[in-house]
Amino acid sequence: MRLRHTAAAVCGALALLLTQSASASAATGHFSYKFIGLDGAPQSVTLHDPVSPGCVVLPEVADPGSSEPAFAPHNDTDEWVMVFTEPDCTGDSWTLRPHGNPATDRLKLRSVFLTGRTQ
Repeated sequence: MRLRHTAAAVCGALALLLTQSASASAATGHFSYKFIGLDGAPQSVTLHDPVSPGCVVLPEVADPGSSEPAFAPHNDTDEWVMVFTEPDCTGDSWTLRPHGNPATDRLKLRSVFLTGRTQ
């Protein structure tokens, strides 16, 4: 009887450990974008090894009522990413390949979804 309880506890602990280690990871590399600052000048932001998978709302442009969207995203991570025109990974989207070239200034975004898929 004790052996069964011990084995069940060990299996449960192992399962918990495996699910925790898989849930938090990061893309390797950098994701950058530009936005217009409060002074009207273009600013650049780089996310280093962003958490993946998941949605990242760009804080500088999160409120459509008070800011223009960010632009010119550059995915220099090892993962496929999707950029969205609205916060919370909603609206129109485009997919950017891993370690791709910078996108044009015409590509607008307010949030990014890191897919967890590598090349």
